[in-house]
Amino acid sequence: MSISSDSPIRVPSSPQNVAAQVLIVEDEPDHADVMSDALRRPGHVCTVVNSVADASEELRLGAFDVIVTDLRMPGSGGFAAPGLPPVAPDGADAGLKVVELALRLQPNSKIILVTAHGDVPTARAAFKLGVYDFIQKPLDLEVFRNLVNRAAEAVLLRHQNDRLKAELDQAGFEGIVAQSEPMRRILRTVKTVGPSNIPVLVTGESGTGKELIALAVHRNSKRSTARYVTFNCAGQSETLLEDQLFGHVKGAFTGADKERPGVFEYADGGTLFLDEIGDMPLNMQAKLLRVLESGEVVRLGSNEAKHADVRFVTATNRDLKTLVASGGFREDLFFRINGSHIAIPPLRERREDIPPLVTFAIDRFATEMAGGPAKAIIPAITDAAMMRLTSYAWPGNVRQLLNVVQNMVVSSLSEEPVGGKAPLLDTRHIPEDIKSDEDGHEPDHSNGNSAQSGSLAGTSLEQLEKRAIRETLRLTAGNREHAAKLLGIGERTLYRKLKEYGLR
Repeated sequence: MSISSDSPIRVPSSPQNVAAQVLIVEDEPDHADVMSDALRRPGHVCTVVNSVADASEELRLGAFDVIVTDLRMPGSGGFAAPGLPPVAPDGADAGLKVVELALRLQPNSKIILVTAHGDVPTARAAFKLGVYDFIQKPLDLEVFRNLVNRAAEAVLLRHQNDRLKAELDQAGFEGIVAQSEPMRRILRTVKTVGPSNIPVLVTGESGTGKELIALAVHRNSKRSTARYVTFNCAGQSETLLEDQLFGHVKGAFTGADKERPGVFEYADGGTLFLDEIGDMPLNMQAKLLRVLESGEVVRLGSNEAKHADVRFVTATNRDLKTLVASGGFREDLFFRINGSHIAIPPLRERREDIPPLVTFAIDRFATEMAGGPAKAIIPAITDAAMMRLTSYAWPGNVRQLLNVVQNMVVSSLSEEPVGGKAPLLDTRHIPEDIKSDEDGHEPDHSNGNSAQSGSLAGTSLEQLEKRAIRETLRLTAGNREHAAKLLGIGERTLYRKLKEYGLR
């Protein structure tokens, strides 16, 4: 799996709580103050200017999510921003000049035009330039506040999607480093089920990358431009869990001083990823099942059902079939969420993925430490170190591997460069607990088979050699040159051994 420095997007406590950077361009200071006061109440940060000249300076130097500008500003008549025709002498098109500047200097922002009644045709024409919306004077402050809130939400959603794309474009298909056949099968499944609305259940041990697979499903779906909302079901009381999932109305309980949508409503039109669903209490499982079957949620304290159209993806590190058998998980809910089951194998069962993961992680962490690729010194890794990392069982899976590689990179880059290059990552950089734990916490097999249990007693040297060659070739994906280096023998010797032992 790839590395993500940022967590997947989490649902905020309420969509209305999105705090945006807002630029207000209004030549009447009293009106500007009224607008800024109305927007500061929900938490927006407002910058107020009273002319196109000042707006031009702010747009050039600042960063804004939403830009609110009056259309007519007589005091700005005749001003000419660089690269634009001057404002009309009477300032009738001043707001349009602000719009053009904003589209050039702040292309990711949303623009709201404030107009008088007679300027509506001009405002509508501004839509062709890229204006988000317009509002007429005199302002209804509640309508104005809601309009800015929606614009801020739209900007936030774009930022979220851009961040997701950046995370996933860092390596491989949808950000997933996969060389082993089991992982390639998983990627083929993701491509197949992604465009559908089939519920997806992702299972695997902790640290295997279930969150990234869920994210890949979303990115390959028809909902990829809509919200991707994650929620962890573990460690929460039933009451809090119900409130987070379904929301509440004002007065539903002590402290509920305003209504709040749950994650189902917040993810409407997009994908909802419920992590650790195996830890959900039974009573909540029944309520969740009703929502999945009806497509409707009822907030706490309300009798009104609200439609929620979501793509449902879940994950757990527990064996749900065993939980169903023991009564710890509802069978009908299991059938509902198990539309497509993606089981991620532990890293010890797909060791072919370790070398490319290590290489990717070294590059990523070294680049991060340098503050960017331009100044990055990427250390190489010795065959001995790679072999040790590959042979370890990684009980913490990919998460543990990445943590170890990060520590190795930090340790290496802390040493003096040799000839302008970073010191090689060697076994001395591997943490002692990894180096000293020869078994790597491999599962204990007690069926008496010495090969499975890891015991070498009674195994012939020929069998050990064959096993070492076979495992090394598997780890190097059949690359005989690399395998010979890892084994510490020449290529000709390896070819002779392959022929001698009948290996291919």
